[in-house]
Amino acid sequence: MIAKIKETAAFLKGQTTLNPRVAIVLGSGLGGLVDSLIIEKEIPYSQIPNFPISTVKGHKGALIFGTLNNVEVVVQSGRFHYYEGYDMKTLTFPVRVYKELGIEVLILSNAAGGMNPAFKVGDIMLFRDHINLFGNNPLMGPNYDELGPRFPDMSEAYSKRLRKIAQTTAKEHNIHLQEGVYVGVTGPCFETPSEYRMFHILGGDAVGMSTVPETIAARHGGMEVVAFSVITDLGVEGVVEKASHEEVLKEANAAGPRMVKVVYEMMPQL
Repeated sequence: MIAKIKETAAFLKGQTTLNPRVAIVLGSGLGGLVDSLIIEKEIPYSQIPNFPISTVKGHKGALIFGTLNNVEVVVQSGRFHYYEGYDMKTLTFPVRVYKELGIEVLILSNAAGGMNPAFKVGDIMLFRDHINLFGNNPLMGPNYDELGPRFPDMSEAYSKRLRKIAQTTAKEHNIHLQEGVYVGVTGPCFETPSEYRMFHILGGDAVGMSTVPETIAARHGGMEVVAFSVITDLGVEGVVEKASHEEVLKEANAAGPRMVKVVYEMMPQL
């Protein structure tokens, strides 16, 4: 695994003159961020040694090096999911490569179902914390000390410093951010009403099928993490709506410009 990480990182370093310290994973809602990038190099996943391939509609499948609001970044356009059949180490492999590249801050986004009665479709939720219900963990198996400690601390999975920057930036631009706890599940089916109710009782405000594995791998490697969800459907008791992937993409794209604005304006402060 270490050899593959180093091989991939060495390949990528040979493709760019940039030295980014920020990586951004463009999940649902942040795809439009590419339009704000000054792109130096775009590399399809299929051309990157050891990289998995995204199979989900709406996920482009390319790694992009460029500058965003005068900050050098690497952007992952299209993520990998457990429900696609990837094991946890494979789907978090890009995060390991980012650490080898010198990345210090990881920005994540996704689409999620809202369970907090105060949420509505189109809201943006800033992660305060998460609950891992994948039934698996990318750190299982032998630990590689070069990547991080055997028992990493998760008391601050999502950086308080970055959350404060996000909230302050959003207020300055009249964008309302909800804040809450994300429940990570395997998918790919959407939740039943009883599952929504259970997750909310457990302390969850939103539920989705990604982000948690990447966060765990990033924190294992000592990176700061900040994450956002677009609330694309509701699982509030008595207001459970039918959900489809097409509807999720529609709502994520509608709310996307506000999320993009927050991330864009945060960059110089990172």
